[in-house]
Amino acid sequence: MNTYLVPARKVVTLLFAFTVTVSSCNTSDKKNSHNSNQSTVGKTDGLKLLFDGQTTAGWHTYGTDTIGTAWKVEDSTLHLDASHKGDWQTKDGGDIVTSDEFVNFDLQLDWKISEGGNSGIMFYVNEDTPKYQYAWNSGPEMQIADNEKNEDGKVYKSRAGDLYELFATGSQPYVKPAMQWNHVEIKSDNGKLDLYMNNHHVLDTTLWDDAWKKNIAGTKFKDMPGFGTYKKGKVALQDHGADVWFKNIKIKNL
Repeated sequence: MNTYLVPARKVVTLLFAFTVTVSSCNTSDKKNSHNSNQSTVGKTDGLKLLFDGQTTAGWHTYGTDTIGTAWKVEDSTLHLDASHKGDWQTKDGGDIVTSDEFVNFDLQLDWKISEGGNSGIMFYVNEDTPKYQYAWNSGPEMQIADNEKNEDGKVYKSRAGDLYELFATGSQPYVKPAMQWNHVEIKSDNGKLDLYMNNHHVLDTTLWDDAWKKNIAGTKFKDMPGFGTYKKGKVALQDHGADVWFKNIKIKNL
């Protein structure tokens, strides 16, 4: 049998080339895998983007067909520029609502509020403007506030993360201060409502039952027939006359 001997120097060269090739392939695989994961965020888990980071498509100012110019897309965020006030809201601002309505859903987003600011996230909003002048006249609200310098941020049931005027939540240890991002989740499934603040479960309650109705009857909403009764509606972001930013706004139908 003839034996072919490869010179030692050539063996080293071949081994080095093989190692580089394998390493390159592994790196490429990891990179491609990472890119693939990045490109499927919001898809593989069933979440749909409500804000694409580039346009305000799918949103309009409550009661109109367009969106106020004070709502701006900046650095992949949706920013309410409240530099020009109009009464307690913003000139050319106003609450904005989704074009679509939702029944059972899992809504997730990030928000940050300006120093001393106030805003909110409303759901099950009925855009019947002859009956409801504002989005908050029909839809419950998860509060956004600078707890340190906003008056609502110091009121029980009106602090950041609370279900405004209806339920205090366990959000307070987890809320980040003004100009820092907070991640929240509002999950409503056949009357079961769960709220999350920065990945902490802070409220578990039931919508539309007798206890819910009794709770509403003890608030200012008692004078707003229809408030908190709708089982299908729009998502709204509030203009309360303060700069506020939103990003990563996603929803999943349940």
